[in-house]
Amino acid sequence: MEHVPVLLAESLEFLDIRPEGRYVDFTTGLGGHTRGIASNLTTGCVLALDRDGESLEQARENTKGLHDRIIFRQAAFSQLDEAIRSEGWDLVDGMISDLGVSKVQLTSPERGFSLMNPGPVDMRMDRKAEITAADIISRSSEQELVRLFMEFGEERRIPSQNAARAIRARPIRDTRHLAEVVASAVPRFGKLHPATRIFQALRMAVNDEPAELDALLKHAPEHLKPGGRWVVIAFHSGEDRKVKNAFRELGRAGVAKVLTKHVVRPGPEETRRNPPSRSAVLRALEMGSGGSDNNMDELDSKEDAA
Repeated sequence: MEHVPVLLAESLEFLDIRPEGRYVDFTTGLGGHTRGIASNLTTGCVLALDRDGESLEQARENTKGLHDRIIFRQAAFSQLDEAIRSEGWDLVDGMISDLGVSKVQLTSPERGFSLMNPGPVDMRMDRKAEITAADIISRSSEQELVRLFMEFGEERRIPSQNAARAIRARPIRDTRHLAEVVASAVPRFGKLHPATRIFQALRMAVNDEPAELDALLKHAPEHLKPGGRWVVIAFHSGEDRKVKNAFRELGRAGVAKVLTKHVVRPGPEETRRNPPSRSAVLRALEMGSGGSDNNMDELDSKEDAA
């Protein structure tokens, strides 16, 4: 499967790969960033993690010829300590986290992520997990769904209420039916399909993504060497806000330097070639470089106001 990693050149530039270094890709997906890192290694190694075993298998195919520099392991963010230490590692030279959804998930109707093709209302990144999106819909009250859509989908109250009421009013047959039910109750604004944020909220709930991201932001810095770098690419404003705040706190505590005073976004050429990249934002930091920049508060304030 063809895979176009988002902000690849920028990611590798910020990581400043050391040929003999150790790196962790927390979100291997189809292996684009992993391949980019491994291609710049000689005696070094990249630990390729993902909670989706099917994506990892595709990543193996996409990184053929580089497997002597890659270790694949299925693990969620909350399992990162165990995953890193199981290889006999503790501190690493660099890390990357691309928080977007894998193309395998979006283009496989049987996974239940796509609102364009009929499939089971599933949305599990790890298919061994017990709870599906269908379970959440059937077990949640209308008000619980409203809160879910507002918090995780960042959907306004009235569209959230309308969507929740419509979903609870009838059995949902499959993902296309779910999208049609939401579209019948929520008007379209702009190019975004009315069900996009509803699907996002259900996916985040099924995979406990907010708690998993919290675990990543809390524990990943503990594994960075002094001078080690971390790149995070987010696609959702709520996730990016968490990343920004975590990086800001590390900078103000004097244990890291934030390398991106402003977020890095894909250029016009990348968004033309890969339209899903248009919502990507990249942040990077360097561990153990000392203190926050004098202009950090001013720059953060401008971002907060934007």
